[in-house]
Amino acid sequence: MELRYMGFEQTQNTRCYRFDQMVKGEPTVRLTITADLALFVEHRVQIQEGPVLCAGKLAADLANSRIGSHQLTNEDLIAHLQARTTAAALKLESRGKRPRTALNARHSEATL
Repeated sequence: MELRYMGFEQTQNTRCYRFDQMVKGEPTVRLTITADLALFVEHRVQIQEGPVLCAGKLAADLANSRIGSHQLTNEDLIAHLQARTTAAALKLESRGKRPRTALNARHSEATL
C-alpha cells in the first residue's frame, strides 16, 4: 500500500489533507484527514509537518482497520513531540553530549 499526498483544502482553522491510497491491482481510493491548525500553534509544530504527520496517522488508522473519518488529534501531536524529543536526546547521547539547559548555558557563559 502506498499513500500519495494530493494537497489540502482549508476552511477557517481546519485543513483537510487529501491522500490517494494505492494498492497494486486495486482502484485508487481517496482518503482525507482533518487537522485543527490551532493545535500546530499550541504545540509549536510547523505547518509544513502537517502532510507527514497526517500520512503517518492515516497509515496507522488503515493498519488498524479504522474506517470512516480521520483526524489528527492533540494526542497525535503530543506523541510526535515526545518522539522528536527522544530522538534528539538519543542523537546527543550518541555524540557524548548532554542536552544544553538554561543552567548549563549560564554556567558556560560565566566561565568564558
